Amino acid sequence: MADEHPAGARTWRPHEFDQRHGDVSGGWLRAATFGAMDGLVSNTALIAGIGAAADAHAVIVGGFAGLASGAFSMALGEYTSVRTANEQIESEVLVERRAFRRHPQAEKAELVDMLTEMGMVDATARQAADEIHRDENRAVNFHLVQEIGVDPSEKPSPYVAAISSFLMFAIGALIPLLPFLLGFESLWAGLVCGGLGLMVAGALASRFTRKSMWLASTRQLVLGAVAIAATYLVGALVGTVVT
Repeated sequence: MADEHPAGARTWRPHEFDQRHGDVSGGWLRAATFGAMDGLVSNTALIAGIGAAADAHAVIVGGFAGLASGAFSMALGEYTSVRTANEQIESEVLVERRAFRRHPQAEKAELVDMLTEMGMVDATARQAADEIHRDENRAVNFHLVQEIGVDPSEKPSPYVAAISSFLMFAIGALIPLLPFLLGFESLWAGLVCGGLGLMVAGALASRFTRKSMWLASTRQLVLGAVAIAATYLVGALVGTVVT
């Protein structure tokens, strides 16, 4: 019989050569994207609202206040939400582990049913269930993936989410302030920078989602423009009423 793997030939694992998956469970991409978009939209909108009725100095002070408060708020919110979600998963792990120890045969029968629903014949499902249940941790994780769609071994980090959100919000919020820091006093310069920032952020996010770069950029610009225009109108209205 001929050697299926001649000397010097590289052996490949299935799909190793054409399939790479990104990290979708670490929590950093969602937090970073949300932070950057929120920083761009909220601070550009804040600058628009202030600039509709105040001078450049007030815009800078308000913009940096919005940057600091928003960045800390986003970081705290991300940390708390991810930590709470992880604690809920840990609670479900305890529930499942308790069921394993109290009713091992019932849990194994439940797994057999799940595997047969996935398409396995009964004999194969029973053999697979026996092998999976040899390791309690592996069995608990497998059951939770099938029952609630969550793998306890792949929980996102609340610290990574918080830091990503803080940094990206601060960067996004700083972009519309750049013209004012460089000495320009035109509100339109800040709005243009904010709009360009939204388009760049949308384009960068599309690299992870494999969506059209132009579609993602345009979507972010349009959504951001709606929020910014609404805030500008509110600022102009309040400024007129107050004065």
